[in-house]
Amino acid sequence: MSTGTVDGSSESAVEVSELAAEKALALMDSEGMDQDVGGLRLFVQQGGCAGLSYGMRFDNEPEADDTVTVHHGLRVFVDPASLDYIGGSRLEYEDGLQAAGFHVENPNVVSECGCGESFRT
Repeated sequence: MSTGTVDGSSESAVEVSELAAEKALALMDSEGMDQDVGGLRLFVQQGGCAGLSYGMRFDNEPEADDTVTVHHGLRVFVDPASLDYIGGSRLEYEDGLQAAGFHVENPNVVSECGCGESFRT
């Protein structure tokens, strides 16, 4: 499968709120990353008390089999295995008194640990 780019409207893709995209783009800019090629990688990894946890990092370019979506100017890369777990999710940014940071709203989750860092589908 080759890298495909969609406009973010695909139901199987991960959505990104405007605020989350703004925060991620600002972080990319502060790291001197090329926003036309690079992007935010969202992935799922083994770990946490519920079995799976979310991960994210900036990558300079997508892998050949990534699904690439664009949301409010932010390119998002998701590998096929992770897409099985987080497809249809939405990346939000919360900025409150208790916490600030990125948060994944995942409709596929059947249970989460108390801290919200890991999940099970």
